[in-house]
Amino acid sequence: MQASRTESVAREFPVHLEGLGKEYGHFTALKSLDLAVPEGTSLGFLGPNGAGKSTTIKIMTNLIRPSRGRAVLFGIEVRQEPTRALARIGAVIETPEFYGYLSPLETLAYVGRLRGMPSSEIERRSEAVLKEVKLTEWADHRIQEFSKGMKQRLAIAQALLHEPELLILDEPTSGLDPRGMAEVRNVIKLLTREGRTIFMSSHLLGEVQEVCDDVALLNHGELLVHGSVRDLSRGADTSTFQTTFLRPPTPQDLEALALVPGVAEVKDSGDSSVDLRISGGEEGQARVLEAMVSRGLKVITFRPLGSSLEQLYLDRIQESDRL
Repeated sequence: MQASRTESVAREFPVHLEGLGKEYGHFTALKSLDLAVPEGTSLGFLGPNGAGKSTTIKIMTNLIRPSRGRAVLFGIEVRQEPTRALARIGAVIETPEFYGYLSPLETLAYVGRLRGMPSSEIERRSEAVLKEVKLTEWADHRIQEFSKGMKQRLAIAQALLHEPELLILDEPTSGLDPRGMAEVRNVIKLLTREGRTIFMSSHLLGEVQEVCDDVALLNHGELLVHGSVRDLSRGADTSTFQTTFLRPPTPQDLEALALVPGVAEVKDSGDSSVDLRISGGEEGQARVLEAMVSRGLKVITFRPLGSSLEQLYLDRIQESDRL
């Protein structure tokens, strides 16, 4: 009965990870990961380097075996039926490599034949995916002429060729220059707007905020946070604000601000500016502003440093590192 319920839940999600763990000798890369991704969701699988992101994706794509638990795609366990489970996904894992003497059209034709696609379908889909990744004008050029960003976009086109229902991307902007990163992100944002299900690993918070609906934060192989970008941003308890005064505050002023309920830290950053870590959302911010006015401090600016989600990310990672 329990197995039946688990299978029923798994079928409702393109991705369902259950108790997933992985050891390399005495090193634990992944502890016990439980995660489900609904259809049409773009999930940012976020964490610092070495958090366990690539290990998870390699288990999902059957490149390595888990030590325990299971990865289920569209209700099919990857280890038991890899061909069926992976038939409905497209993946870009690590740095893509291509034959430099081939063109994008030739490369896609080769991949399509490997997948058993008919020639007419390969031709139709090649035109469509190259348009999606903004490489139409380069369709007949040799790949050896391409920048890293263009190769990454071609890798995404290759992954989309057979119209997969789930796209898995492992650090898709890694190693790219700012222009290449922007090009790849624009492609992912377009795919997200089309309602595709995307599972994208990244160590860049700004990237995840820009292109994803949901975020799952991982560190030391353990899931720390999972939810929508919007809800987590609203729910983050602590934010850092920089305040600039007309005249520099005295040491007594700084001590008084540090005692205001909700103030976690006060840091004099010079030039009449002070950085304050404040909890309690808008109520906490209002209390601090009231305390400043009551002490006769004249505030010129009061602005957040980074986002509340960024503070949540940093706080959770620091807590995890201390354990």
